[in-house]
Amino acid sequence: MKMLGGASPGWKTLLALFACMLLSSCHSGQGNAGPAIKFTKIPPAAQGGRERVDTIAGSVTGARAGQQIVVYARSGPWWVQPWPDKPLIPIQSDSTWGTSTHLGFEYAALLVEPGYHPPPTMDVAPSQGGSIVAVAIVKGAGETQFAPTKSLHFSGYDWKVRTISSDRGGLNNLYDGDNAWTDAKGALHLRIKKKDRKWSCVQMDLTRSLGYGTYIVTVGDTSQLEPAAVLSMDTFDDWGGDQHYRELDVEISRWGDASSKNNAQYGIQPFYVPGNLASFVAPSGTLTHSMHWEFGRASFKTVRGPSMQPDAPVVSEHVFNSGVPSAGQETLQLLFYVVSSDKNPMQNGSEVVVEKFEYFP
Repeated sequence: MKMLGGASPGWKTLLALFACMLLSSCHSGQGNAGPAIKFTKIPPAAQGGRERVDTIAGSVTGARAGQQIVVYARSGPWWVQPWPDKPLIPIQSDSTWGTSTHLGFEYAALLVEPGYHPPPTMDVAPSQGGSIVAVAIVKGAGETQFAPTKSLHFSGYDWKVRTISSDRGGLNNLYDGDNAWTDAKGALHLRIKKKDRKWSCVQMDLTRSLGYGTYIVTVGDTSQLEPAAVLSMDTFDDWGGDQHYRELDVEISRWGDASSKNNAQYGIQPFYVPGNLASFVAPSGTLTHSMHWEFGRASFKTVRGPSMQPDAPVVSEHVFNSGVPSAGQETLQLLFYVVSSDKNPMQNGSEVVVEKFEYFP
């Protein structure tokens, strides 16, 4: 009989073999782990804009020669950093990387193969695959900071007026709280004006989400807008990239083309999908635009005059039954801004009057 405190030579041999197998397995797993990205400097969690930049930095293990880092910051969409024309960040000899970045709620770092061309924006978070070898995503540091806004009360609702710049429409326009105000009759004025040699525009958002229902906006004459001016009434969800930001649009514009017959459109996103836009001619005079949104269906209608009375002359109407987003955290936006146009650039300031907004669940 063997002593309880000992082990036979056979058992010792088996234990040694088992330990070697475990060690070999661990080394094998480490060898197959693949490249990994780590953050060493994380910028604040803040709503994006060109006014503020910070530094983001990290390190990478397992990278091969020629591979580089691409950084995205999420504020609404994911935006490549620091600029679309300078998206590739070299990996230093000590395996570290770093770049300046505009602020966002989250940040993503991608390890990419040579020859990769990052898109300027992404609707959803980037993922590993193809030329993207590895991805790391991190929330911004600290408590989330939202951009300052100007408060405005219009048609019985509270709104937030944007005060930071935006790239909407292909131009980096200023957005100024002074470009939205209400008059003595309660009508809303939206203005585009030149400021600091750039166009100063306006965006205002409802302070709460309304969801499914009927949205009605009555607007004064917009038939004489310059081709590069856009008046937009839409829903938008900064957190809804997987559903194209839950964007439903009524837009008055010729999109920078003075020769365009149509000067208005209804739309759902993405706009480039056939059937997602319905263009029409918005005539002179006061018009009332409505959008009835329900699950799987969005019905648009425009009539002459200040209300959606049954006998109001119909200008245009259209129903979308496919690709309509579900309700989420979207809010209604009213925007008046300038698009990039080599053919018909914006020449003068402009102003429109929104007489009222109504919502019915």
